[in-house]
Amino acid sequence: MEAAEIELDRRVIAREELVEALAVSAAESTAVTGAGAEREHVSSPVPGSTVPSWRDGLPVTVLAPDYQRLLGVLEEGRSAGRGPLKAREIAVKLGLETTPAKVEGLRSKARRLAERGGLVQESSGTFSAVRRSVALPDAGPSA
Repeated sequence: MEAAEIELDRRVIAREELVEALAVSAAESTAVTGAGAEREHVSSPVPGSTVPSWRDGLPVTVLAPDYQRLLGVLEEGRSAGRGPLKAREIAVKLGLETTPAKVEGLRSKARRLAERGGLVQESSGTFSAVRRSVALPDAGPSA
């Protein structure tokens, strides 16, 4: 059973990375065709959508709901004076099951946010929020 869960975790992560790579590729081709357009169009996020590089003033609403909740939990902890959290601790705060598949999926999302500047990943593998100039949504349980 454990081997099957590990394989499932790998497939979930691989699928997320594939979806992200395809979305980036599509975004690049759209950017080339729409290079003459002056206005910036921000659509509402869809589950599995790409995670943009973080910059000041970027609203959290450009992220898919799962990413918003993840950021909300870490921001709540930062403002309460708590330190960085492990993926398992974040899962508990989000009301998720702490099965390896759920925790690894959450860890993958947190790493993706950290790679793009939305979170800080400590050398210990824990994650913490960075200061934001925009409000975060409530950190309710994930669907």
